Amino acid sequence: MTFEIVLLAMVAAFLGMRLYSVLGKRTGHEQEPVLRKPAEDRAAPVIRKPVADIPASTIPQEDILPVELAAESGLRSIINADRQFDAGLFIEGAKSAYGMVLEAFWKGDRDALKTLCDDDVYESFDAAITAREERGEILENRLVRIEEARIVDASLDHPTARITVRFDADIAALIKDSDGNMIGGSMTDAVETHDIWTFMRDVKETSRNWTLDETDEA
Repeated sequence: MTFEIVLLAMVAAFLGMRLYSVLGKRTGHEQEPVLRKPAEDRAAPVIRKPVADIPASTIPQEDILPVELAAESGLRSIINADRQFDAGLFIEGAKSAYGMVLEAFWKGDRDALKTLCDDDVYESFDAAITAREERGEILENRLVRIEEARIVDASLDHPTARITVRFDADIAALIKDSDGNMIGGSMTDAVETHDIWTFMRDVKETSRNWTLDETDEA
């Protein structure tokens, strides 16, 4: 199908907004790596120097984030526009958002999807849920693991920031009919999935909310 956020422990609070920007700050390449992972004990974003001011040679290799080179120029622009943006926290939050949106879609939770997606994405999810309901199908899917979440693109068309993340994940999928009979799938054999999601935010907004703006398959 065609965002900074805290980890899963704060999912409940996260649903009360749209996407809280502890996502750091669209749905698909390479330049010198310059971004650090967030400190494990850091619970909130910190004000950071623009990426362009940080010499790449001072950053340990193990601290390099999964960011493709084509995205770094856009991330610099976003950091300069929003000094509280943190790419490491963004990636961790994007993983949580990925699971939350999938769970809401599988359960047919339209209210949750409305808080997490823009209108176009929500309408696509809503249409798919409606079609599934009309067929009398029930999904019992499970996100087994996210193998990787990688920022592959980023841009700032002031004041709108967009970041595209590729998710490589394993999902167990099971479809049942309205009577509970299995139609297809398996909960023991996970399927590899590759999704490209784009998140957007108005950097002038004080609320710092991010919204799922576009989804696609890789």
